[in-house]
Amino acid sequence: MNYRHAFHAGNFADCMKHALLVWLVGALQRKPAPIFVLDTHAGTGGYDLMAEDASRTREAEAGILRLLADPPPALADFVGLVRRIQDGGGSRVRSENLYPGSPLLIRALLRPDDRLACCELHDQDYPALRRLFARDPQTATHHRDAWEALGGLLPPKQKRGLVLIDPPFEAPDEFDRLARGLAAGHARFPTGVFAAWYPIKRLAAVRGFHHAMQASGIRDIVTAELLLREPLDPSRLNGCGLLVINPPFRFETEALPLLLALRDALCGAEPGAAATILRLADE
Repeated sequence: MNYRHAFHAGNFADCMKHALLVWLVGALQRKPAPIFVLDTHAGTGGYDLMAEDASRTREAEAGILRLLADPPPALADFVGLVRRIQDGGGSRVRSENLYPGSPLLIRALLRPDDRLACCELHDQDYPALRRLFARDPQTATHHRDAWEALGGLLPPKQKRGLVLIDPPFEAPDEFDRLARGLAAGHARFPTGVFAAWYPIKRLAAVRGFHHAMQASGIRDIVTAELLLREPLDPSRLNGCGLLVINPPFRFETEALPLLLALRDALCGAEPGAAATILRLADE
């Protein structure tokens, strides 16, 4: 409960996660039927990059600020959406210093019949999230535990949708908890798309998570990973991944150019920088 995402808003991991999130929502919206999106770790919804927390770490300088200054063509949808939200389009705030978290990005993409549910347990972050979406008929906010919400809010009545799980990874058993949460959520909503973010500090922990998901019996699992450097120092965030269950059509083909663009724009010439797509389980 000590984790505050404001310190890390707009960093390379956010850019990776959110670029793929924008693609996933767009892919689900290729069909006209309404979708439901559940954001289990929503945070405050948006972050001021000039505020004390973000200014202290300055992680956005090597992330979203670099992309805004020189946007790669492959990331046009993501970067363009961030700019549109900063200009006040599709949100309740307008600021060139705003970095939209996943709730604001998703909300800006919703069609009239789509719905969003955002969960946040942190007592200091939830009030800001609630204020952000006050009186919004398409967005519900919940001050509740993310793992409990997977049982309480699934399956949705829309029958189609996306579940974004972005844990803080403070607890030593977070990978195990994530694997259990994905299994529980998938059991209640087997046709849903699940996207789970995870850090890459040391490869052993990531491999253990992958093996646990393969052993779960869940089919159609793909991982997308971005490495800043070789993961040799477990005290550093060396990269991150997004595990996707039931990826929409062409995810593996179209996600890779996004990762490669992020690698080229954000990773520099550091040895070991890489972008990979790996299928863990067949359909």
